[in-house]
Amino acid sequence: MKKFALITGASGGIGRAAAKSLAKEGWNLYLHYHQNEEACKTLMEELSPLDLELIPIKADLNTPGGIKQITDQLFELDAIVYTCGTSHYGLFVDTATSDMKDMMTLHVESPMILIQQCLPKLMRKDHSSIVLISSIWGQTGAACEVLYSTVKGAQIAFVKALSKEVARSGVRINAVAPGAVETRMMSGYTDEELKEIEDDIPMGRIARPDEIAEAVLFLISPKSSYMTGQVMAVNGGWHT
Repeated sequence: MKKFALITGASGGIGRAAAKSLAKEGWNLYLHYHQNEEACKTLMEELSPLDLELIPIKADLNTPGGIKQITDQLFELDAIVYTCGTSHYGLFVDTATSDMKDMMTLHVESPMILIQQCLPKLMRKDHSSIVLISSIWGQTGAACEVLYSTVKGAQIAFVKALSKEVARSGVRINAVAPGAVETRMMSGYTDEELKEIEDDIPMGRIARPDEIAEAVLFLISPKSSYMTGQVMAVNGGWHT
């Protein structure tokens, strides 16, 4: 029987890696992107030999209409992987209210509304799963990343609460909390700053996107059938 997963942010580093991991396991995919259409096309070309249904969906999840653009194109749905996100650096005292609103929309409001609207489809299945990509900073907090830490912490609270509400409907919801990962989010760091981060991580290196994707795949799969409301930390031993 065909399985369908929606991956938001499929054009990003973790989203692309998650798409590849799920595709190898036979998942048909809705591939959401916003601006990076070329990356989404490249991903679809890479996955084309697997003979799966690959449905690209362009939508801006910072706007009210973006969620409808996604839900209007969903028919069957067994899983959601929400990887969308941007970081925010700077002192909290200098943080603009507009930045607060944008980050709350993308990281908290949009996934909540999207999942709310998709729950009826997920509940029609005997078993379905949702995974949100949170962050190590949602667990521990970080100076100069107060806003980012806050929205990622809100995602974790949402996962823990909703998991209790939908567990008997056959829907599991979990989060992955990565540490530093080799994605565009790290592109603003200098080589010296990256070296400092690596030295601070007990395993001595930054994670690859595919390592985060494997955690996502596990949480989507039947291998984690008794796990819900959990936060899987994939951080190389950093800030544990």
